[in-house]
Amino acid sequence: MKELSLHILDIVQNSIKAEAKNIEVLINESEKENALRIVIKDDGCGMDPEFLARVRDPFTTTRTTRKTGMGISLFEAAAVQTGGGLSIESEKGVGTTLKVNFVLDSIDRAPLGDMASTMTTAIGGAPRIDFLYRHTTDKGELVLDTKEIRETLGGVPLDIPEVLQWISEYIKDGLSEI
Repeated sequence: MKELSLHILDIVQNSIKAEAKNIEVLINESEKENALRIVIKDDGCGMDPEFLARVRDPFTTTRTTRKTGMGISLFEAAAVQTGGGLSIESEKGVGTTLKVNFVLDSIDRAPLGDMASTMTTAIGGAPRIDFLYRHTTDKGELVLDTKEIRETLGGVPLDIPEVLQWISEYIKDGLSEI
């Protein structure tokens, strides 16, 4: 994939399929540390140790429509190519945490991409799930928490166009400040 945000969306879709009720997307970009860290955490069904041991194999998938599951292996390859890596922790019935580290200034690192579109696509596609998106840089932090948005809106669905447009603009404006 040409942008890391597409990898993030792919993993978030896995979390949605795992029946997560809460999904966290945490991004830390630090020029001081020359690091880009991405963490995606969910409280979905999790994986048993046997499946977890095989999950990086591109021919391991839970899908019945095709026999490959390239998402995690491609995300890992993108990280390793920069001198980084990927780790996964998962417990059946508890959830999964994926941590991906990149060398920020590596010539081989794909751009992060359009996180506003990634998050609005995820939220619009799964409006009943609570998302926490936290993006930090050396300059500051952007936090979007759908629990807070729900509370403020008082029952207005998150997947209506006006709300999704606001979310997209909030993320774009916030990212431009950090």
